[in-house]
Amino acid sequence: MTEKFQQWADNRHDYAREWKKKNGGKVVGYFCTYMPEEILYAADLLPVRIFGSHEPDISIVEPHIFGMYCPVCRGCLAEGLKGRYEYLNGIVLAQSCMHMRQAFWSWEMHIPIEYSHYMWMPHGIQVKGRYEYFRSELVLFKESLEKWIGKKISDDDLDRGIDICNTNCRLLRQIYEFRKQDNPPVTGEEAMEAVLSSQTCDKKEHNKVLKGFLKKLPNRKLDRDQGTRLMIIGSEDDDREFTKMIEQGLSLPATLVIEEHCVGTRYFWNDVVPEKDRLMAIGRRYLDRIPCPSKDWPERLRFPHILNLIKEYKVEGVILMQQKFCDPHETDIPPLTKLLKENGIPTYFVELDTTVALGQFRTRLEAFLETLTMELL
Repeated sequence: MTEKFQQWADNRHDYAREWKKKNGGKVVGYFCTYMPEEILYAADLLPVRIFGSHEPDISIVEPHIFGMYCPVCRGCLAEGLKGRYEYLNGIVLAQSCMHMRQAFWSWEMHIPIEYSHYMWMPHGIQVKGRYEYFRSELVLFKESLEKWIGKKISDDDLDRGIDICNTNCRLLRQIYEFRKQDNPPVTGEEAMEAVLSSQTCDKKEHNKVLKGFLKKLPNRKLDRDQGTRLMIIGSEDDDREFTKMIEQGLSLPATLVIEEHCVGTRYFWNDVVPEKDRLMAIGRRYLDRIPCPSKDWPERLRFPHILNLIKEYKVEGVILMQQKFCDPHETDIPPLTKLLKENGIPTYFVELDTTVALGQFRTRLEAFLETLTMELL
């Protein structure tokens, strides 16, 4: 089952092309997980998240994006400029950080695309009137899609889209329950591939494989030493090589038992709670989800949630991961480090650049594990 997640993650472009050929449908790329996939599924579209390729040379973006923008946004735009997302019929973005907005707008300007929509997702997710405002944005988005696809999106369609996405979130959370165990039957790498593939393939198909995988987990045993139980907190992270290095490439054993970022728990931790007004229900889900640091203000709502995850998953050490030049996480990490220190949680800070080889981190991470091992003795 895990091989299927890996296959989907590795071959996401081929998957989308084949889906178009098989279903005769349209594929829409999104840049940030604040985009309501429920509405895209309701419109019978295939939503796929746009990722970079982790290649060292992304100089193709230099005329379009400032060099001190994060490597994630530059990598995404590079993939588009290189023609690797030529199968996309549309692109969408729910307002996120300034860097990702620039990638979206540059894509709109320089890459031919049939449809695009920018949704003014509020940054102030704690302010009065947020639900009503965001609902109005969802109305505009729905009407824009209806005009493009040439048909109305009914309440029944929205119910279907909500059910597809809620089911996917629920199944992923069930898999994550197994990561709480001593010697968990699923590795951090496998969990990442499950989440990553859910963002790049048809969730209806993904849900079937998740159900099959869940049936195997109660009796699944892994022939490995779990070692130190680690957590990753931070920026967008689809770098499976980094995860693999931690779990397989260090001199001391370790297992990533939980993570808090948007290719992890932040993506699927809550559902749409049904109500008569479907768009309001969808809007509440995204405004009430565990927030990205770009929206986690003035009160930092994530911090109690992070402490709960550390307790529930018996975390022994935390890797604070920031994509280079990521402003929201750069602002977030100092108070988060202080919070973890006050609660006796060992931390290690890593600044990643998706275009730079990972070998430089190996020695430093091994030193961190050695320190943790001595403290736990």
